[in-house]
Amino acid sequence: MQDESRRALEAIIMVADHPADPAVLAQLVELSPAAVEEILVQVAESYEQENRGFRLVKVAGGWRYQSHEDCSAYVEQFVLTGQTARLSAAALETLAIVAYKQPTSRAQVAAIRGVNVDGVMRTLQQRGYIDETGRDVGPGQASLFGTTALFLERLGLNSLDELPSLGDLIPGADVVELLEQSLIGLPELAPELDESEPESESESEPELVAEQDQQDGLTQAEQTEPTDSETD
Repeated sequence: MQDESRRALEAIIMVADHPADPAVLAQLVELSPAAVEEILVQVAESYEQENRGFRLVKVAGGWRYQSHEDCSAYVEQFVLTGQTARLSAAALETLAIVAYKQPTSRAQVAAIRGVNVDGVMRTLQQRGYIDETGRDVGPGQASLFGTTALFLERLGLNSLDELPSLGDLIPGADVVELLEQSLIGLPELAPELDESEPESESESEPELVAEQDQQDGLTQAEQTEPTDSETD
């Protein structure tokens, strides 16, 4: 009976478009969800022992087949050849912010990125990676967004708890100290520039005065010079 249930579960998961829910699988094979989970765990372990090119994994709360990470180079070459519909860098940044800050609004994402994100958010929603999860209780009741099961499925995650920790991306204390010292040292250049400006102005003032005196002298000489009518 267990062999038949195992074969049935493998066949169902093989043709499923999305990760198969253990509760649904339990109804189809007429077993308890716990018994289904136990069988699938054994199947997954057997694939690993046989060193197959695919794995049976649990993602987004369900079970699915996916290629083994050891074969990723071959799969990537096959899948990405000729593909153009990829997410842009702006879309990936926005998706990362939503994933770590959810539930979050468009305005909050825009404040973090420093640019308008309406178009990018619509694209991500159309692709099925994010969706509206509720409304903000504050003024205006802005729409709040979060990631979807498709997001987890594409990343091969079972839950958001498996997202990499942001602490691994934060620079160490020594790096932060160096950055602070460099930023603090920049304003010290400003007084030097301010002090040099008056010197250049003071040096140029005598030249302007002498030039003005020369022009006044020429004007007076022209006025005192006798005209042809006076000489006659």
